[in-house]
Amino acid sequence: MSKVDALVIGSGPAGLMAAEQMATTGLGVVVADAMPSIGRKLLMAGKSGLNLTKDEPREVFLAAYTEAAARMAPMLADFGPPEVVAWAADLGQPTFTGSSGRVFPVAMKASPLLRAWAERLGAAGVTLKTRWRWTGWDGAQATFDTPDGPVSILADRTVLALGGASWSRLGSNGAWAAILEHEGVPLVPFRPANMGLAVDWTDHMKPHFGTPVKGIGLIAGSQRVRAECVVSRRGLEGGGIYAISRSVRDGAALSLDLAPDRPLDEVARRLGARRRGDSLTTHLRKALRLEPVKQALLMEFARPLPTDSEALARLIKAVPVAHAGPRPLDEAISTAGGVAWSGVDASLMLTARPGVYVAGEMLDWEAPTGGYLISGCLATGRWAGLAAVCNVR
Repeated sequence: MSKVDALVIGSGPAGLMAAEQMATTGLGVVVADAMPSIGRKLLMAGKSGLNLTKDEPREVFLAAYTEAAARMAPMLADFGPPEVVAWAADLGQPTFTGSSGRVFPVAMKASPLLRAWAERLGAAGVTLKTRWRWTGWDGAQATFDTPDGPVSILADRTVLALGGASWSRLGSNGAWAAILEHEGVPLVPFRPANMGLAVDWTDHMKPHFGTPVKGIGLIAGSQRVRAECVVSRRGLEGGGIYAISRSVRDGAALSLDLAPDRPLDEVARRLGARRRGDSLTTHLRKALRLEPVKQALLMEFARPLPTDSEALARLIKAVPVAHAGPRPLDEAISTAGGVAWSGVDASLMLTARPGVYVAGEMLDWEAPTGGYLISGCLATGRWAGLAAVCNVR
């Protein structure tokens, strides 16, 4: 058994941010992670461009966190989009803002930022332990299975930042829930967030697998977004689907507007002007510029199509999507559920386990993609780290 000032379990954005806050005050910090290297989910998030945050008014930004917004408000006020940008620049990673307000490092990938961050943590005295799988507590000591056998650590303060329950191959498997439940910590069941939808396609759709569907409207209950999605072998995925996935998960029906830039009456008028000899496929392409993948979706979900132009127009403006529900939890970009807010105090310390703090996706909050997820993890990690400096077990 060894003793340390501070222990962080989990090496994602929340855990590393908590470690940095504690190390800069002179505390000796150990970061333990079950994976062979740190920040694996962060690296995966950066494969298509690391969206760090979003440049928009604070009240709009905060609203993205829905039910958790009130609890997270002080944390995001302390470390919101402007602070994330400044933090990245201080790591030698300048950013740029896209047309949608999304903020990315100029390098786009996560690896340069993570590398610079790890170097700064090392210079601050943080010790990184990989392949250390947390197994719970033995009294006051945190226990781990390591390549060298069982290890116990007695820490004056501990921050848990083990992620949610998606992408288990990257380390976020939710196994910690059983440990905390045993300790009497109130938990909210995990649910997928920002996930694709399963669709049992007919063979008719096979030629379109992997094809993006651009310039559509997605309607789920009272929610409507203009975005795009992708037809995959398993169903519908991509930014537009993720944006409405919570509404659909919670019971709203999904429909697609295949001509969102044209009002209903214009669509009906154009459909009514069919030239003699034109097939329906040709007519839809000429009248509404419906690409093959849009026509395929129309046929997949709405056959037989009505012959009346007004009825067909209404259908094109709201194609009902028959799906088999969310893709499995492990495939989701993020998860809802986890440690209930009633189980932590204002400093994010567990009321059932004084001296232990929780940060990041372990907490019961969800937000859409677009910079909110990483920002939420950084903000809660910083908050927990700062609080842990001032409070000892």
